[in-house]
Amino acid sequence: MTEKTIPLLPCRRELIQSVVDFYTALGFETTHLQKSPYAYAVVERGAVELHLYGMKDYDPATSHSSCYVLTEDVDGLHAAFRSGLKAAYGRIPTRGLPRIGPLKDMSYGVRQFLATDPTGNTIRVGQVISGGGEEEPATAPKETFARALHMADLFADSKQDYPGAAKIIDRVLKLEDEQPTPAQRVQLLVLRGDIAQRLGDEEGARGWLEEAAAVQLSTVERETAHDALARLSDLRG
Repeated sequence: MTEKTIPLLPCRRELIQSVVDFYTALGFETTHLQKSPYAYAVVERGAVELHLYGMKDYDPATSHSSCYVLTEDVDGLHAAFRSGLKAAYGRIPTRGLPRIGPLKDMSYGVRQFLATDPTGNTIRVGQVISGGGEEEPATAPKETFARALHMADLFADSKQDYPGAAKIIDRVLKLEDEQPTPAQRVQLLVLRGDIAQRLGDEEGARGWLEEAAAVQLSTVERETAHDALARLSDLRG
């Protein structure tokens, strides 16, 4: 017998159409939609099926609802989602609601990105990469700057604790007895600029991103910082 898990995600009742439109932009098909006597929708994309139910007083800003989608082509899905969102919204939303986050290699062996719908549900899309897997614990690396990146990513993307993430980065960038590699510096600066934008600090974000763009990288270092450089282009664009 084959079992299947279907996430049930809450949404603000009057936003259910905009939520369905968001998933349509991501390439999902709406297989059920009703707005009365209660709001309920079903969207499907291949083997992925999500059920959305309306709540009268649901606050998207405080949502912690999430589910994880494992794929064998996270880069392809990220590109497809971004393309669909740009076509639907005229731009790629990178902050606020809805939004799509950057593609990142996580320290625990998963390459992933986050997409958040208009009512605050976060869909985490990931692919196990070499050396990773569910059997390996998601432990933080020990090296100072790798650990800072790991923890700042966790605070910013998983906990949405932007001040906490900013504090981690600010602390390690002020260290005098240790220095990050050029690639790590770019990664830290881009994430710091990203966080500043999310906090509404446009002037601060501009400074962090300009500093990141000014870092000189070798060909190998550019490859290491590839995802951060792509995010830098998005944020400055």
